[in-house]
Amino acid sequence: MKRNMLMVACLLLAAGTVPAQEAPVLTEGQVTEKALVDALAPAREVRTRSLRVRRDNDKGGQAAKPASASLLITFETNSAALTAAARQSLDVVGAALSSEKLAGARFAIEGHADPRGLPQSNLKLSQARAESVRDYLVGNGKIDSARIDAVGKGDRELMNHANPAAPENRRVTIVNLSK
Repeated sequence: MKRNMLMVACLLLAAGTVPAQEAPVLTEGQVTEKALVDALAPAREVRTRSLRVRRDNDKGGQAAKPASASLLITFETNSAALTAAARQSLDVVGAALSSEKLAGARFAIEGHADPRGLPQSNLKLSQARAESVRDYLVGNGKIDSARIDAVGKGDRELMNHANPAAPENRRVTIVNLSK
């Protein structure tokens, strides 16, 4: 039941009906190729026979958020060294990024940290962790390095504001940069 709820949340995220911040973080045991492909595939445009009205300059409108998936990838304490469980999850990520639906897409690997420690240190650590994930996907997943950017976000984008030390605040988010 919990797995089904997680899959539904990933599908809603991919469809753009749930803000990225409210989507669950996939833990290492929950990462599947299908869930990642569904979450990271760009939203399909719905075609109708009706007239479409578009407001290009509407300041109240919101730009569509890119498809993304947040993963709880574990590292050695206070380092960018991947754990064995993280490497297994990243093998699944590599397979998803190589899938037919995602093969031509570009991605940002965003590293996030919790606010323990100095902001500058958290930014540096989150950048190193994002680079570690990118390097693993390039080296082991055979993903072209031109398709993946590593971005450290530090502790600026917490998912769980109520508990700043929560594990979901120390995560890696994969964002589809393709339109």
